[in-house]
Amino acid sequence: MVYETSYGSGLKPFTPDLNRGKWEKPTDYMFACFGLALKLDVFVASYWFFFDMGLFGMMPYYVYMVIYLVPIMVIHSFMGQFSSSGFISAFRLSPFFKGMGYVSFFLTIAMLIYYSIFAAVPLLFMVNSFRPTLPWSCEGLKSWYNDSSGQSTVCNITTTAEDLASMENDTYYFGKILHVPSVLYFQNHFDSIREESFPDLTEDYELSWHFVGLFVVVWALIAIIFYKFSETAKFGKLIRYMVIGTLALLLVCFVRFLFLPGAILGLKKFMTPRAEDIAMGIPATFVMVLHAFGAGWGSVIALSSFNGFKTNIMSYSWIISFGQIFIYIMFGMVSFMLDRYYNELNEGSFNSHVMAHWLLFLSSASALASMDWPNLWTFIYYFMLLMAALIVMATQIFTLLQSLFDEFEQLRAKKQEVTFGLIGGLAVCSFFFCTNHGITFFSALGLDAIFSHSLLHLLLLLVVLWIYGRERFQRDIEFMLGQPFASWKIFILRFIAPFILVICLLSGIGLSLMEHSYSSVIVLVMSILLVALPILAIPGYGFYYLYQSTGTFCERFKRTCRPTDWYPVEMEHRQQYEEAVGNTEMTHQLFEVTEEVN
Repeated sequence: MVYETSYGSGLKPFTPDLNRGKWEKPTDYMFACFGLALKLDVFVASYWFFFDMGLFGMMPYYVYMVIYLVPIMVIHSFMGQFSSSGFISAFRLSPFFKGMGYVSFFLTIAMLIYYSIFAAVPLLFMVNSFRPTLPWSCEGLKSWYNDSSGQSTVCNITTTAEDLASMENDTYYFGKILHVPSVLYFQNHFDSIREESFPDLTEDYELSWHFVGLFVVVWALIAIIFYKFSETAKFGKLIRYMVIGTLALLLVCFVRFLFLPGAILGLKKFMTPRAEDIAMGIPATFVMVLHAFGAGWGSVIALSSFNGFKTNIMSYSWIISFGQIFIYIMFGMVSFMLDRYYNELNEGSFNSHVMAHWLLFLSSASALASMDWPNLWTFIYYFMLLMAALIVMATQIFTLLQSLFDEFEQLRAKKQEVTFGLIGGLAVCSFFFCTNHGITFFSALGLDAIFSHSLLHLLLLLVVLWIYGRERFQRDIEFMLGQPFASWKIFILRFIAPFILVICLLSGIGLSLMEHSYSSVIVLVMSILLVALPILAIPGYGFYYLYQSTGTFCERFKRTCRPTDWYPVEMEHRQQYEEAVGNTEMTHQLFEVTEEVN
């Protein structure tokens, strides 16, 4: 045996889970990663960053793909595929930094407790789409909306004498605000939001029992998925069909939206090159890139661990990156068409502005209500959004569970109890987001990912390319895939990508501080508990591992940074790996460790 084991540090060696399973088809890994791009809060939480940048503004994304997205995705995939381990145990590569895996665990939890909003909202519109008259149509609005509230809607766009007088007498007049019926319908489930229309931190907490019921249904669907499809092969097959079905329905809805008034003009605006789009796209597409690795950062590591040992992760990483940007472009085009549709409605009105909140999730319902067969199209569109949300939630829970089972051997005998205990705990915690504060200020948790993911990427580059070493990394990649990892990519990752990540890290800290200053106290506490404090696990676990080791501080530190139990799980590949590196540095390292222990 030519690799180091945990015995040198006094810890129990890693025991692989030989029953964890593999994907039924190699492409299931790709579809699971495509599903990570369906995390659509990137459009909601980042509205002001890139919602209006168009196709030309997406160009920096392709530069980022070459500079660091695809190379870092290869590193993530390498760690999972080589070790057949989730995002915690994969850090046997350098045990001192295993705390990064625990940070990824808590980041995933932080996302899961709020993301049920994005499944509950589509479910709300789906359930009510069975009514003969849609409540958010202009006709249905009359049955529950009070016109005397003073809020004008797109259903009664007029130019009044008061509007003209206001323009003549007040140079600071910004025009009349027009509300979208489907947004008002959503807000009607919360008394405080219905009365104020804007978030107010001074309001008392108000629980919507309608949304509690919807959240229960969402988590029940998640529980059914894991009850029926807990095995890796079955789960991968389910996600494959769900992703294909979601994208097929998205294309169908896209074609139908083309016939909305103004939709073609919206597409033209999306396609038209504008210089300012590049300036907007440089920081904005970076947010998209960060979401490529999943809500908890380590999702790709866990998903790739179910690959066959020789799966070509290099070509798959390129396909995944192009597939994810295709999804963003499709939803971006739908957003532009909806935005232009409401501008067309408002075009004949004098100096007014349509408040089209959450275009993809809320305002879209009123646009669908204006079509022929509105009930059918509403159901199809929101069923697509519901499937997208379930894909994201189920995939994140799947990676989280498998990472726990890989790291803690004693949990493997209680998989069902752990699975449904986790789902139940997440469901209970998510009920906070059924309140007026939770459903309004959840985006602060989403923005925290900008700085947390940037920090973890920086540390990953440090661990893999500096501590483990670029030569070892390139050797392992070539052994696994039979093809080299280009040195120019290593150079970019070591010396260029860190500068971009540092800028993004600092920007993320600023954005998080700004967002939390306007957010709910409970959301701030959640952010501290699930994002800020877990980062301390990185040095915390490292020093704990130092304490478990023997020798002087320098000897302990060197030992804890070396790869431990780092080998392919399958015996055939492990023996080949020993033969490939047995006569070089690995034997030398083992000899050094033996001397130190003696």
